[in-house]
Amino acid sequence: MRKLTFGMNLTLDGYIAAAGDDIGWSNGRSDELFEWWLDRERAITLSLYGRKLWETMSSAWPTGDQQPDATPAQIEFARNWRDTPKVVFSSTVDKVDWNTRLVTGDAVAEITRLKTEDDGPMSIGGATLAAAAVRAGLVDEYLLVTHPVLVGGGTPFFTALDSWVNLNLVETRTFPGGAVLTRYEKR
Repeated sequence: MRKLTFGMNLTLDGYIAAAGDDIGWSNGRSDELFEWWLDRERAITLSLYGRKLWETMSSAWPTGDQQPDATPAQIEFARNWRDTPKVVFSSTVDKVDWNTRLVTGDAVAEITRLKTEDDGPMSIGGATLAAAAVRAGLVDEYLLVTHPVLVGGGTPFFTALDSWVNLNLVETRTFPGGAVLTRYEKR
């Protein structure tokens, strides 16, 4: 059975984006943190995206390795992003590119099916999509990289749950600039 991980950068008050989908608070991340995310992405065999996160990622990373100021890690991230198979869950997106498949139907049913495959680990991103997977009990691991900033509102990392999810803390790490990783596995 495939492992499903939900991980993102978030603010200390628990938001992945401030009001207006503003992620400017995450600018200035350390090179060490970016390398850590790159290592995580290299280990993923399938990325699952909701529409908003897909639009954000697909607007930056297909040509991220061609930017004149791209670092070696950003070049590698862009190449890995293009090469990694992806599934976008959306009823409003018409077309996807870059090794991506579009699913317009029941996301929970498709994620459940994907988890039964013998392939490697999957990641999930996008608040709405991830919330559905969390509520369905499909997420096995949570990666929270909490940044030392309060934004007061926006898109929360976690939404309301129908029942508790008990977790075990398996890793913590502090990055330059004060971001803190906490990694949990579902019990």
